[in-house]
Amino acid sequence: QAMNIAINREAIKKVVMREQSDPTGVIMPPFVNGWTAALNEYPAHDLGKAKALMADAGYANGFDITLNCPNDRYINDEAICQAAVGMMGQIGINVTLDAKPKAQHFPFIKGGDSDFYMLGWGVPTFDSHYIFNFLVHSQTGDRGSWNPTGYSDSAVDDMIVSLESETDLAARNATIAKIWAAIQAQQMYLPIHNQVLNWGMKDSIEFAVQPEDQPHFQFLTFN
Repeated sequence: QAMNIAINREAIKKVVMREQSDPTGVIMPPFVNGWTAALNEYPAHDLGKAKALMADAGYANGFDITLNCPNDRYINDEAICQAAVGMMGQIGINVTLDAKPKAQHFPFIKGGDSDFYMLGWGVPTFDSHYIFNFLVHSQTGDRGSWNPTGYSDSAVDDMIVSLESETDLAARNATIAKIWAAIQAQQMYLPIHNQVLNWGMKDSIEFAVQPEDQPHFQFLTFN
């Protein structure tokens, strides 16, 4: 909680991303089923409160940790991590930044070798289950393959699996809401922002930008 409050998302948006990001309090974009404005709210940047929470947790003098970060995968990824290093330092957390190419970064974190890392996530199904199955479910078989955090809750796991067979939409959405409530309460991840898609085109072209950031030329028209 202290680390979440120490992150100044607005500063990252303004300085690092040059206004090209949407700060968020949840690890899903607005177009995903399960998103709500309430989930999207993020805590105000408050160093005093963050320091008090650190003291309450027994870390009044902070601690040391390494932040593993890619330097060639996301927009300004290493710069975001550098900003996070400074923000954590303001509440006594001494962060060593380890930035490396994605070819080295992702196998390292997926193997469970990192205590603190950057990860972005796309949702091609536009449904929360995709996030839950990879990032939240316990690491069992083909589930939880991108959850090296150690987080494991059998009740949450059962709810995630139930989404695959639930045919009542209202009941399914209610279960999705319960899962989000559970993992937000645990502060399993520290959401920062959603990347903004920037496309350029001639005035003579009309082309709708797709959320998956891929051009579908069947939608292109010439003026």
